[in-house]
Amino acid sequence: MVEQKNFFGGIALVELHITTDQVSQMAPDASAAKAGKKLALEKFWSNLGYNGQAIWGECQGSSLYQVRVERSTFTTQCSCPSRKLPCKHSLGLLFLAASIPTALPESEPLEWVSSWLSKREAQQKRQETRASKSTQQPDEGKQKKTIEKREEKIQQGINQLDLWLNDLIRNGLGSLEAQPSSFWEHQAAQMVDAQAAGLANRIRALAAIPNASKNWTSKLLAQMGKLALLIEAYQHQERFAAEAQENIRQLVGWTLKEPEVLERGTHITDDWLFLGQTREAVERGRAQRTWLYGTATGHATFVLQFSYMGAPFGENYPLGTHQSAELVYWPGVVPQRALFAQRHGLGQPIQEKLPGVADFENFLEGVAQQLARNPWQERFLCLIQNSLPIYDQESKTWWVRDQKGQALPLARTQDEHWKLLALSGGHTLDLAAEWNGETLMPLGVLIDHSYHLL
Repeated sequence: MVEQKNFFGGIALVELHITTDQVSQMAPDASAAKAGKKLALEKFWSNLGYNGQAIWGECQGSSLYQVRVERSTFTTQCSCPSRKLPCKHSLGLLFLAASIPTALPESEPLEWVSSWLSKREAQQKRQETRASKSTQQPDEGKQKKTIEKREEKIQQGINQLDLWLNDLIRNGLGSLEAQPSSFWEHQAAQMVDAQAAGLANRIRALAAIPNASKNWTSKLLAQMGKLALLIEAYQHQERFAAEAQENIRQLVGWTLKEPEVLERGTHITDDWLFLGQTREAVERGRAQRTWLYGTATGHATFVLQFSYMGAPFGENYPLGTHQSAELVYWPGVVPQRALFAQRHGLGQPIQEKLPGVADFENFLEGVAQQLARNPWQERFLCLIQNSLPIYDQESKTWWVRDQKGQALPLARTQDEHWKLLALSGGHTLDLAAEWNGETLMPLGVLIDHSYHLL
């Protein structure tokens, strides 16, 4: 049995127009997506159906495989032995629902579907009970000793890191271009030993700066300055308000488990736009950031997921749609990261004009305001209206220009941005992108009341 939890925001085979691009986002790799598309034909399926809770069908392969998908969370399960999640049969059922929704008639669930749904409901209740117990009556004495012991280790690590940074500045940055990766990894490993994983990640990020650009020394100095500022802030937390202390501690490496976030975080209900995703390599795995935007509150939010040792991400989201949901934010001065608490109703395609700013001046002013409150913030959601993608053939660089003629560079990617240019056709469009302080990474565009993922 293989099972994978995927948040697709629910599916209505007629009301919600699922695209093949959206289903492809769920695939663990290109070969699984290709195999799934081949199975998106009625001739491979029998006993197809759907109701208010699930869609299902039996796929004839080397054996007859039973496939079911829960509509509210898009959790999939297939009786095949595949280790890929979702498997090609689950993807095939979703591709079929996206391309030929009438192939799945509304009907009563088969026994193997209803029993699976009952088990999932019981499992969900047990998880809620465990989560509730995990936040009740902690052993305060034991917890206090654990925290004090970790605080001591972190302080020792920070003192060592402070000396290391001072040595780098005293010896000059020019010599760092010849340093091997082990030079940075050794210091990062010491921060891991000190239980300050957040500092370790920042040190690893420094390793990629030398020789990466003409002005690498100024970039490295700026990042080292932020690291030194974080060290200073952690050593004098009493100077900051409670929300700022939360930010500082999380950046150093203190983490909150999801039950703690649900208990302590800010709850916000809104109609959320699922705008797109970015991925990046982390130690031993990958991180995926799914960007959302609250149409009523104007909150720019992301859901962060991690995948290790080649495993798939635990959940997939309904990119290119909007849905009412309650999110809970990790505590902080400028809350960005959130998790889902509840989802309401079914997702619908994004068709209205994207909210956002008219020019980059307003966008960058908003970025500056956020940095004034949290100088370590690294990612920002950019929603720019009536923008125009441009390719500079002479420098072979990509840009996005606003209505005033101002432009920001696009991030370099393997596939470049020809799809974005083709969608534009020389005309303006509403763009959603992630800004990292230097370049924009396109997430999606709205053209003629249709949202396209990039």
